[in-house]
Amino acid sequence: MSDRDPVPELHAPHPGHAGSRQHAALLATALGAIGVVFGDIGTSPLYTLQVAGVGTALTQADLFGVISLIVWALLLAVSFKYVTVVMRADNRGEGGILALLALLPARARDTGIGFISLLVIAGAALLFGDGMITPAISVLSALEGLKLAAPGFAPYVVPLTCVVLIGLFSIQRRGTGHVGKMFGPVMIVWFVTIGTLGIKELVRDPAALAALSPKWGVIYFAHHGFRGLAILGVVVLAITGGEALYADMGHFGVKPIRLAWFALVLPALLLNYLGQASLVLRQPAALANPFFAMVPPGIANYAVVGLAALATTIASQALISGVFSLTHQAVQLGYFPRVTVNHTSREAEGQIYLPLLNWGLCIACIALVLGFQESSRLASAYGIAVSGTMAITSVVFFEVTRKTWKWPLWKSLPLLILFLSFDLPFFAANLTKFFDGGYIPILVGAGFFVIMVVWHQGREALVALLEERTSSVAEFMRTLPGRNVNRVPGTAVYLSPTSSVPFALVMQAQRLRAMAEDIILVTVHIEHEPQVAEERRFTVERLEARFVRIVLRFGYMENPAVPPLIAEALAAAHYEVPLDDATYYIGRETFIAGKGGRMQPTAEKLFALLSRNSKSAIDHFGLPAERVVELGIRVDL
Repeated sequence: MSDRDPVPELHAPHPGHAGSRQHAALLATALGAIGVVFGDIGTSPLYTLQVAGVGTALTQADLFGVISLIVWALLLAVSFKYVTVVMRADNRGEGGILALLALLPARARDTGIGFISLLVIAGAALLFGDGMITPAISVLSALEGLKLAAPGFAPYVVPLTCVVLIGLFSIQRRGTGHVGKMFGPVMIVWFVTIGTLGIKELVRDPAALAALSPKWGVIYFAHHGFRGLAILGVVVLAITGGEALYADMGHFGVKPIRLAWFALVLPALLLNYLGQASLVLRQPAALANPFFAMVPPGIANYAVVGLAALATTIASQALISGVFSLTHQAVQLGYFPRVTVNHTSREAEGQIYLPLLNWGLCIACIALVLGFQESSRLASAYGIAVSGTMAITSVVFFEVTRKTWKWPLWKSLPLLILFLSFDLPFFAANLTKFFDGGYIPILVGAGFFVIMVVWHQGREALVALLEERTSSVAEFMRTLPGRNVNRVPGTAVYLSPTSSVPFALVMQAQRLRAMAEDIILVTVHIEHEPQVAEERRFTVERLEARFVRIVLRFGYMENPAVPPLIAEALAAAHYEVPLDDATYYIGRETFIAGKGGRMQPTAEKLFALLSRNSKSAIDHFGLPAERVVELGIRVDL
């Protein structure tokens, strides 16, 4: 038998076996997605219809109108927009608003910070506000169910919510990997439970099924006119978490998320909302808390409250992890100051813990619970961040279709118009809740927006200034003979954001009149892709006079560990330089904040404050601290 002969059929794997393994892997991944991705949107039935009934008496037409709007929001905004269309825009498997920005060509992202970049920064900043509110409202709404089973328990709901939140944030440092396997089964039980509760009510009175028709949403607005816009501020609560489906795409993939959504999550949500409507039709008083009113009193109520508490904790966990990932991406892409990032898993690069963000979120969540006391009041602060980010995602997705995928306008524009036709009304409706608490995520988002813009502008101004003050290696070497600079034994590694001679080396040559015998110039580039292929990790260039230039490349989801990659690059180039005792030189800038630079003095003062409190380059790049020398420079940006 020749080398080209096919493998005998006896030894070939049976096609059915391979297909079975693929199906099993798909189902296992879908199980994980159910446990992580759908927690936020899956717990929305706890409070959405309840908020719609606060301070109002819904007629049957109004009730059907609200449920119809919720149903079609789930179908259009989540099922069609995110699950079917937007999830096609993946950056090597990764999703989320920053990944969407990274998909655009460099010229489309504008030089400096242009319109699209500002939009994405605003969307990312709003997600920080969302991350602050989601754990608070989710846990609080779950524990409020105890008040129906035991009214005397009401005074303890808020303190117990704070205890649960403290416990939730305390375990973050351990990572989610060791409990991830239990998330899926718990959430499957949750979705089966809420679907079953809905079916139970619909069997008693199936009249609520009429709310599936979109005509009731039209009738609602025809009856209430412009005042009816406010109801969209409630409807958007049903789709909070839709953005998470896209942001968490990189963890599970498109197919498992789509399978889980259409096979389990969406049917369970629709059945539960319709079941709540059926119950309220028969018992209008149930509108005070329609979800728990569907649960039989006694042991069943306690069991569902416990399950809801687990489900909302999982929902909060997903949002907290999302904030961690978003911050990490922003740091790597140069939009946020460096912060401490602890990796909690050897296998999963994306499982990270950010202590500063973690405890900041914890304090903010507890403050919200103490300030608002009830989930229905806290809901007033919810929705602006979500709807704002949704609208921004639509605009940036349109840019991707035009500038990256090269779609014609006739194909891109109708999608943009369709998406904005519900994104903008949702956002406008939530703005009406601004003074009732909606200002909270706006203020939080504005704070993060200013930080991200100032940090990005400051870093660009600093790089431009260093480029102006330094020269090329060839020019630098021509000036050395006149300075009588001595070359001493040893290896020196200089980190610089530019391709010119690092300022630390210039100062050393000018003032100390000494340089190491072997000099390695290192520039670290963070690429607009999650991970960099191994063949593109580094480039090595041998220069004159025992100078070596190395460019290291990392993806925005990676940890930039510099020393090991330097050694790998030198070995690949067959350049023998002793690194065991190498000295690392980095520059440390002191900002004057005068009137002569590129930045306004106030902005430069903020940048200086952020720079002083950011994680040091030594820790960020994994440099050996005992062999690092910092050389300072005073600059006016």
